[in-house]
Amino acid sequence: MTGGFCFSGVGSHLPDQVVSNDDLAKSMETSDQWIRERTGIGERRVGSTTTEMAVVAGAKALERAGLDPSSIDHLLLATTTPEYIAPGSSPVVAHKLGLDCGALDIQAVCSGWVYGLVMANGLLAQGLSRVMLIGSEMMDYITDYSQRDTGILFGNGAGAVILERNDSGEGELLAFDLGSAGQYRSILYAEHGGVWQMEGREVFRQAISVMQRSVGRALDNAGLAVQDIDLIIPHQANIRIVEAAWKRIGFSMDNTAMRLHETGNTSAASIPLVLDKALDEGRLFAGAKVLFVGFGAGMTWGTVIVRWAGDPRTLGHQQNRSKHQQNRSNMKVETPKLGRDGE
Repeated sequence: MTGGFCFSGVGSHLPDQVVSNDDLAKSMETSDQWIRERTGIGERRVGSTTTEMAVVAGAKALERAGLDPSSIDHLLLATTTPEYIAPGSSPVVAHKLGLDCGALDIQAVCSGWVYGLVMANGLLAQGLSRVMLIGSEMMDYITDYSQRDTGILFGNGAGAVILERNDSGEGELLAFDLGSAGQYRSILYAEHGGVWQMEGREVFRQAISVMQRSVGRALDNAGLAVQDIDLIIPHQANIRIVEAAWKRIGFSMDNTAMRLHETGNTSAASIPLVLDKALDEGRLFAGAKVLFVGFGAGMTWGTVIVRWAGDPRTLGHQQNRSKHQQNRSNMKVETPKLGRDGE
């Protein structure tokens, strides 16, 4: 289950066109205050394509890592919105980035990047040296921005990481949990040629439940407690879902990285988008225990816990380690019991 790797480069991209809550209020009965109170979203980006955004994010990751495209052994692209039914978008992304390697699309909707992280770890454990993992979504392609239940939620974006095998023990995958429940397909779906359809209350309820169970299983598998996690990066769907789940689990929003207010729900792109910003803000340090958790249509869900190493921006922020450890030592935390059923 475990393997040694570092995040040698992280990059992201958001399209230029911004759609604010006030913009949406022109075509539906809503307001900026109404959307912010219920979702935490202030704006989202539209325009560009899955391939275009993935290429920009991937190029930034290569630049940050100081790597030549020829050094990448495999590309994984998590997306719900490929340009075609066939072929997938990943071979085109690989070509445009100058990669000479295998390429595969992953379709697990909002959990796709987390699934890809586990798959990348397995490829590295089998002997590959570097895997590029991208989440890229053109959600405006399957979103009706005149529908209040779904139109306020979704936006476009891409985030990319390069995972490099590293047997030094500095960075590794500590534990993961992946799952699905196809009986809930009808609560959030989009048909071919259609747009998102959603049963909002049931999505809210199921998302909280699966996050609680999945996080509990991953923590158990890693032999860790809630207070051992240095940074949490959840899928950015709705701030109220995260807050409600954290209340059950025992996490704090203080060590949770968010950028939902400026991106909306970007599905498989949301977690790497937040990771890139967290690095800019100096929130990661070598050895930090980072928990990624995704959930989405299907339903699918996944949690991965890693010991952080990599990306040049990590250097220079080592003072955050001692600061965080001091803060954590002063905490009095009553850890909820989170077994396989999350109860």
